[in-house]
Amino acid sequence: MILAGDIGGTHTRLALFDNQSELKMGAQETFSSGDFPDLLPIVQKFLQMHSASVEKACFGIAGPIHNGKCQATNLPWVVDGDKLAQVLKLEHVQLLNDLEANAWGLRVLKPEDFLLLQAGDPKQKGNAALISAGTGLGEAGLYWDGKEHRPFACEGGHADFSPRNALEIELLLYLKKIYDSHVSFERVLSGPGLRHLYEFLIETRREMQSPEIKAEMKKRDPSFVVSEWGCQNRDQGCARAVEWFISIYGAEAGNLALKMLARGGLYIGGGIAPRMLEVFKQGGFLKAFKDKGRFDVLLEAIPVRIILNDLTALLGAGEYAHCQM
Repeated sequence: MILAGDIGGTHTRLALFDNQSELKMGAQETFSSGDFPDLLPIVQKFLQMHSASVEKACFGIAGPIHNGKCQATNLPWVVDGDKLAQVLKLEHVQLLNDLEANAWGLRVLKPEDFLLLQAGDPKQKGNAALISAGTGLGEAGLYWDGKEHRPFACEGGHADFSPRNALEIELLLYLKKIYDSHVSFERVLSGPGLRHLYEFLIETRREMQSPEIKAEMKKRDPSFVVSEWGCQNRDQGCARAVEWFISIYGAEAGNLALKMLARGGLYIGGGIAPRMLEVFKQGGFLKAFKDKGRFDVLLEAIPVRIILNDLTALLGAGEYAHCQM
C-alpha cells in the first residue's frame, strides 16, 4: 500500500492507495491541520483508523522542501521525512511541495475534472503552469521534455505584489502598513487576501459596510463571507472585492504563463476557484490574463482550465509514489 498526504494550512488529507498496475484510492480521511502540533500524530491517528502495511509514503506540503524537511508556510510545523520514515518503518519518505503534488495529480484526472475557461490552441506542445489560490498562493511549472510534462516546484506566490494601476498602488501602500516592507502576491491572492481587498475598500470609503454583513462576519470566517456574498451579489462591497480579486488572479496567472512559456496550458487549482466559477466565466480573469501588451496573442493561444477535483494534490502524491519511488 501507498500512504499519501496533502498537507495544507487548513486541511490535511491522507489516503491509502493500492500499489498495483493502476493507482486506486482506498481509505481517505480529512483532518483539521490546526488541531494538531505537527503531521506525525495525524499519520498515527490515520493508521490507527485504517490498519495497513505501508511500503511507500509521499506527502505534498504547502512550503519549500529542502534536504527532506519542510517548514510549512502557513502552519507552525516542521515536517521531517526521516522521522516519518522511522515511524513508518520505511527506508525513505518523499516530501513534495503541494503544488508539485498538484501537478503530478494532473496526470490522473479525467476530462470532467476540469472546466475549460479558454480553449486556446490545443495542438500546441510545451511547458505548462499551475497557479492555486487557497489558504495561500501556490505556483508550479511542468517542463515539457518532448514526450511528457515533468512537474517542478517554485515559490512564485511569495514574489512581490505588482500593482497595475493607481488603485493597486494605494492597495500596496495599505498592505505595507500591515506586513512591514514585503507584500507578496499571496497577501492578495488567497483567502486572507480577499478579506484584505474588502477591508481596503471599506476603510478607504470606496464601499460601505452594511450592518448585516458586519454581523455575519462575527459569526463566520470573514473571507468566506466576502466570497459567498460577493459571488451571490448580496453585497456591493463584497461583489467588488471578488471581481477585483479575479482580475488580479488573472493578471498573476498571465505573469506565470509568460515566465514558464506555458504553451501547454495554464491550470487553476486551489479551493477558491471552484467556489467562484460563475465569476470566472464572466471574463474578468481572462481579460487580465491576456492583458500583456505585445504578448496578448501568445496568451490567447494558451488553454486555460480550472481544476474541479479537490483531491488533486492527494492523487498527485499517490501518483508520484506509484511512478517515481
